[in-house]
Amino acid sequence: MYLLGIDIGTSSIKVAVVDAATQKSVATAQYPEEETSIKSLAPGWAEQSPMDWWHNTQQAILRLNASKTFDPKEIKAIGIGYQMHGLVVVDKNQEPLRDSIIWCDSRAVELGNEAFEVIGQEKSLATLLNSPGNFTASKLAWVKQNEPHIYEKIDKIMLPGDFIAMKLTGEITTSISALSEGVFWDFQENQLAEDVMNHYGLSREVIPEIKPLFSTHGQVKEGVASLLGLTAGIPVAYKAGDQPNNALSLNVLKPGEVAATAGTSGVIYGVSDQLTYDRESRVNTFAHVNYSTDEVRTGVLLCINGTGSMYRWAKHTFAPYLTYNELNQIAAQAPIGSNSLRALPFGNGAERMLNNKYTGAQFLGIDLNTHNQSHIFRAVQEGIAFAFRYGFDIMRENGMKPAVIRAGRANLFLSDLFAQTFVDVTNVPVELYDNDGSVGAALGAGVGAGIFSNPEEAFTNHQVLKYIAPKNTQAYEPIYQDWKEILRTNINNQTS
Repeated sequence: MYLLGIDIGTSSIKVAVVDAATQKSVATAQYPEEETSIKSLAPGWAEQSPMDWWHNTQQAILRLNASKTFDPKEIKAIGIGYQMHGLVVVDKNQEPLRDSIIWCDSRAVELGNEAFEVIGQEKSLATLLNSPGNFTASKLAWVKQNEPHIYEKIDKIMLPGDFIAMKLTGEITTSISALSEGVFWDFQENQLAEDVMNHYGLSREVIPEIKPLFSTHGQVKEGVASLLGLTAGIPVAYKAGDQPNNALSLNVLKPGEVAATAGTSGVIYGVSDQLTYDRESRVNTFAHVNYSTDEVRTGVLLCINGTGSMYRWAKHTFAPYLTYNELNQIAAQAPIGSNSLRALPFGNGAERMLNNKYTGAQFLGIDLNTHNQSHIFRAVQEGIAFAFRYGFDIMRENGMKPAVIRAGRANLFLSDLFAQTFVDVTNVPVELYDNDGSVGAALGAGVGAGIFSNPEEAFTNHQVLKYIAPKNTQAYEPIYQDWKEILRTNINNQTS
């Protein structure tokens, strides 16, 4: 018996087939090979085509089937992880009305700030656990205000994973976790956030049916099944944003447990049993995959927009013909601190942990007689690690103090240099696992379909690949403090 997991990433679509008996992946595929571009029609804007996601999903599944390592007809359930906070709008024929305004788009920041003030900061934080910021609700308000001809045609809104589920099944659903990540959920009343809907003048008719996260969100249509070699009628049994899904894939389900990922964006995600929030909304709280009205399980999320995207930019700009592994080897040749070269990795939209400021990505202290490729690539990795530390200290202020952080051996954590730097700078050990979002989504589907009785049962074969302990913390501390002072100067200059 097999389970199919789909990970709708910003860069590509990843899919995996998991053997339910062993909980191990038997085949994986990705499409396309090159990173998908982000459309930026104006400064701070970021969009992608939902139909491109669907095309790429189909191609990834067909590539997966071509491995001949499993019988696609034996797949019994599908799970979906997806890039969070994006807005997809469709008409009554389930056709997209515009490109998706994705997670790192900053156009709705001011609308969100205004809502925060009008609703009231204390009330917003107590009920939404966040400022409306540039989350999905504010993005929809932007469409209503600036594209009324589109807004009036909207039948349903959804997040990226909901759209792929719709294309597979013809059904449109949502969950409490999904609504919370769009800042549509009132945690005190356990219902749709009336304050947000009323402030923005949004119609409740556009909100899909709310279903449990682990449940049947529709069944694969005959035509789609025939095209993709699947069995018609199998359920899409799980949908979650990429960071709650990444936490699930690392078996991070209990209060105090923490996960990290360093893909296009960088995230630290910790589980709490409290309706906690940061007073400045620099880190954000959403309903975790195992949240219920009877048992609170929230995910406290630190997001840095420009991590993997900064490293990708450095590769394409300075060494387009090298692999990331070769870049990592070159970076390791430079000393700790990169001979005083500093990098700020904040070039992918307004950063919530910087109070929605946009400093841009920067290199500082370039010495034309000293610095070379190795210093540049190491400075980028160090700058990303410093950004994690800056945000992690905010999480510590809010009571998140883990003894260990779990991460998948993927993306930047494939770099031994980055992994060790991350540990040294945060001074918290890391456990690396052989996992990714598509595998986690597949196992989540097993829970939703009743193949596993609960999320914990889906991870009984979970094993640590590598444990990394701090070893250069003292050497990095003054370098980090220097980097932080540079960042604060940039923030103050922008504010003034």
